[in-house]
Amino acid sequence: MNMPRHRPPTDPEPFLFEMGSTSDVPEAPTMPHEPALRLWSRSKARLIAEYLRLFVLVTKHGTYIDGFAGPQVDEDCWSARRVLETEPDWLRHFHLCDISATAVKQLEALRAAHPGRDIHVHQADFNARVDEILDVALGGKKEAAFCLLDQRTFQCRWATVEKLARFKQPSAYKIELFYFLANGWLDRAMAATTTPGGLEAIADWWGGDSWRPLRGAHHTVRARMLSDRFRNELGYRFAVPWQIYERGQGTPVMYYMIHATDHPVAPGLMARAYRSAVLGPSPPQLDLFTDMG
Repeated sequence: MNMPRHRPPTDPEPFLFEMGSTSDVPEAPTMPHEPALRLWSRSKARLIAEYLRLFVLVTKHGTYIDGFAGPQVDEDCWSARRVLETEPDWLRHFHLCDISATAVKQLEALRAAHPGRDIHVHQADFNARVDEILDVALGGKKEAAFCLLDQRTFQCRWATVEKLARFKQPSAYKIELFYFLANGWLDRAMAATTTPGGLEAIADWWGGDSWRPLRGAHHTVRARMLSDRFRNELGYRFAVPWQIYERGQGTPVMYYMIHATDHPVAPGLMARAYRSAVLGPSPPQLDLFTDMG
């Protein structure tokens, strides 16, 4: 039986991306136990979907851009699918990009599974097409805007991040970024990269040759270095690195998700999303980064 779809109130742009009170935003239900295999990938997808669920409950609108949108593991760990299935379905516009023809077929199937939603699929290198996608997705629109950069280690160039951070739109706020740093295998990837082309790719990813101090650095130092750049170089008011664990707290940190935003309410919503999507039902034990920004 087809369930009725939720729709926001009909008031035209009631917030214009001015967020109201979040006191009436309900918490997500407790997630059931999941096997340890690829748990970090599920945590990543759940965190993005839960944060956006909380966000649209108070804005009633939004545009979602995913620069590397194809599934990396399986569909249960697929951020694009989880975001599209989030209720209420008040995110209005979706721009899903991937360079892989196989991934694009999966994205097209995902679009077909959600008729009536405004979903655009782009087969392209997001680094090369980012300007065009931003113009189409956000040009002249007064909407909350989010961009997921769930890259494959060195896939997203720093120049692309700069373009996202500096894109001009009518909203008073920058595009909100979710940037994933592949901490779990970063040292191995750097050590294995010895060819001139590979070293150039790392430099493009970091935005210059100053990446070398990252090798062997403690993971909290690397996360702080990166989040500092989002504030100091890109001008974000808040940039917090959230830890995504291999199996749970006390196990290795596989990823850091740098959440970069200008809006004063957004970090609190992310903290709530992190508690339910990553930490689970146990009391929150947010690490040393939660006071950053």
